[in-house]
Amino acid sequence: MSTDAAVTELGAVALRALIGRRALSPVELMDACIARIEALNPAVNALAATDFERARTAARAAEAAVMRGDALGLLHGLPLGVKDLQDTAGLLTTGGSIGRRNHVPVRDNALVARLRAAGAIVVAKTNVPDMGAGANTRNPVWGATGNPFNPNLNAGGSSGGSAAALALDMLPLATGSDTGGSLRIPAALCGVVGLRPSPGLVANDARPLGWSVISVLGPMARDVADTRLLLRASAGLDARDPLSCVQPDLDQPPAAVDLSRLRIGFTEDFGCCAVDPMVRRVFRDRIEGLQRLGAQCRPLTLDLADGHRVFDVLRAESFYAAYADTLASAPETLAPHVRANVELAGRMTLGDRTWAHLTQTRIARDFARAFDDVDLIVAPTSPVTPFAWTQLYAAEIDGQPMENYYRWLALTYLGTLATNPSLSLPCGVDEAGMPFGLQLMAPLRSDAWLLCAAQALEQAWSAQPGLCRPRPNVAALVDPRQAPQPALRSIVTHPPGTGRASADGLATAV
Repeated sequence: MSTDAAVTELGAVALRALIGRRALSPVELMDACIARIEALNPAVNALAATDFERARTAARAAEAAVMRGDALGLLHGLPLGVKDLQDTAGLLTTGGSIGRRNHVPVRDNALVARLRAAGAIVVAKTNVPDMGAGANTRNPVWGATGNPFNPNLNAGGSSGGSAAALALDMLPLATGSDTGGSLRIPAALCGVVGLRPSPGLVANDARPLGWSVISVLGPMARDVADTRLLLRASAGLDARDPLSCVQPDLDQPPAAVDLSRLRIGFTEDFGCCAVDPMVRRVFRDRIEGLQRLGAQCRPLTLDLADGHRVFDVLRAESFYAAYADTLASAPETLAPHVRANVELAGRMTLGDRTWAHLTQTRIARDFARAFDDVDLIVAPTSPVTPFAWTQLYAAEIDGQPMENYYRWLALTYLGTLATNPSLSLPCGVDEAGMPFGLQLMAPLRSDAWLLCAAQALEQAWSAQPGLCRPRPNVAALVDPRQAPQPALRSIVTHPPGTGRASADGLATAV
């Protein structure tokens, strides 16, 4: 078995094929990824706890299985980053919270267990905001994650560590989760793919409100084919999740999508979201690009003005279920904005909750009717270009103050309310030279078709410099003379990179 120097730049699908043909050793792949992490992670702080020793041991076992001719799983030998909100047996899972800074789970959550069973090898945890709250990945345990295209800017969140690690080819695959845009926003800001699946497609045994559709787990990767691979390995029934479901067409070969027959409903702002004028200009240019491909594009009108309040209520309900006990027993361990969400929920009434669920149902049905006339709904993913990571959130957009720290995520959280599968697809750069993401939404439970449509667009744009997936300037990250590095110490008491592998393979935080 052998490998070349650019092995970490290969996609997961290609890597898995090479491993299956005995053309690439899982050990050599793991060593290449770890070397890449050690070289580039200090510049962006994408990874939290690492598990290099156990990962190398697992890679050796994966290689032995290949050489024996064993049946191999979908992800056999592929290195994986796991979002630090998801439990990993024997490896720190802090959620970026001071109260969990020494938490080492005894078992994997359902998703991680499923991915390990498919042959994936957990290498590290990926950084998140404190308890996943907000879309700027910074916390008091691990520090801030910088954007791979400019580490002084934010990488989005809450799956920001996953997105940054993927963009820099540290890992071929990473997990994410999404409530109001946590898969889609960082994917857009870092130039990778993030898919919010239909509820229940990726089972979640850790969701406090088992019947709630507001939060889902999902895949992140550098391109659509790799995202499909990870989704296939992630999906499956699990009796511990009452929403758990299957989509048999996920395992079918991707169907060709004729872009000239594609009917697209587009919106810059869903009629009620603040969007920066520059983002609007870039989005209009991308719609013109879709029309040049022959797609039939027409403006979409939906009545979503009540969606902001609906999301406030449902999000607060979710936070109350997860953190009310912590607020009562150890309030000092919760970040101020997390406490505020729980306290807000405590003041809500049954009437508030009933109204929110009734209105969400109406919104979901409005989206379903819209899909009678269009195949895809397309919108910007983020309303702004990446801002400084030192700024907690976008406090103002186009002169409009944001009333709370997550209101700037309205473009994605309105899609959350509809529950439709939604994917952020890299689509060139904006006028500031930063990655630009298109948000593609498809009918409920048509995740496989959404991936087919996204892959057709990705392929059509692959040879067009202004529309293909952008790549960060790695030389500027490794040579401090070429680009300024972020002062990550300002919000933490330790420098980045202090999640380090100990002798027994467990990571420690200081």
